[in-house]
Amino acid sequence: MYKLYFILVLCCSVSAFARTDAEGNFSSNVQPIVFIAGFDEGDNTYYTNAKQYFSNGNYQVIEEAKTFVEILDWLRLHYDATSYGDIHIVSHSNPWRGLSMKTSNSGERITVASLQEALQHKEIIPLASEIIPKRTKIIFHSCGLGKNKTLLASLKKAITQNAAVEIYASAYFNVFGGKYTGHYLAKTYYGYYPTANSPGPRALAKEFKQNYPNVQTDWETVLKTRTEQLSGELYTYRFNIPVEWEFEFEDKSDIPDFNNTQEIIHWISEDESLLSVITKFDIPIEKFRWLTKVRGNTLFIKGKTTVLCVMQPIMKSNMKEYLPIVITTNNYTKI
Repeated sequence: MYKLYFILVLCCSVSAFARTDAEGNFSSNVQPIVFIAGFDEGDNTYYTNAKQYFSNGNYQVIEEAKTFVEILDWLRLHYDATSYGDIHIVSHSNPWRGLSMKTSNSGERITVASLQEALQHKEIIPLASEIIPKRTKIIFHSCGLGKNKTLLASLKKAITQNAAVEIYASAYFNVFGGKYTGHYLAKTYYGYYPTANSPGPRALAKEFKQNYPNVQTDWETVLKTRTEQLSGELYTYRFNIPVEWEFEFEDKSDIPDFNNTQEIIHWISEDESLLSVITKFDIPIEKFRWLTKVRGNTLFIKGKTTVLCVMQPIMKSNMKEYLPIVITTNNYTKI
């Protein structure tokens, strides 16, 4: 018998990702506002690039409100439809963990479950229906969020009681601070390998070709290209997803002795609660590098996969110009 402690699951977000020409403001006198809901870490400059982009346009940039509760509080205190128009929220997001923005300073990062819990405990109180007019657009600049309609609907419910307010997010990745334009959207294609155990560019390129047969490109060259080169060309961003578990056993002799990676994978696969964590990522379990360590009566299992995220900028039909960002249902999901 053991006790399980789920320690950490982190996903790095794509940096240098997104110009946004939001339509729908009520008159020429109102000003759209932008919440920069996060901090840059390391060499990731997503928020810095977004702030610079919006600061160069006709937007009021708000940096003091980083969490969901803080944004709602700011809107209660300051939002006036005669002065402000559409509301933009910049927050990291990815297909594996949802938004990086937290519900509150002491809360969890935003998921459907964390929003529901915060609403139930009155940590989040939606805005009264009269605060934000029905024609207002609330646009999330969060990579891939438009694919998750359930989360978008939960966000709308948590933001306002005015059902006529429109919530938008793109299913594509947002890129701020690009080489050729300040903001663009990009399609993404994914590949994975156990961290530090890459099979090599040729094998990876073959796998991409099999998984995306309709994409006509030289995958081996693309996987070696780390930044934008020529306008509209594909390039690859790499990051890691680590998973770590602790298992506390009653007796040290009960701890399993693993001889190889396959035995670790088999042990994890036999436990539904552990396997469900990996299943939610939609990444094959064999694409993780698995390591174990024993300290006293505690077994530590660590997994890590390297994600190859191939970015394909969305271009105009002439394939020479980036498609302008216009908040419509063409490239955005509306709830």
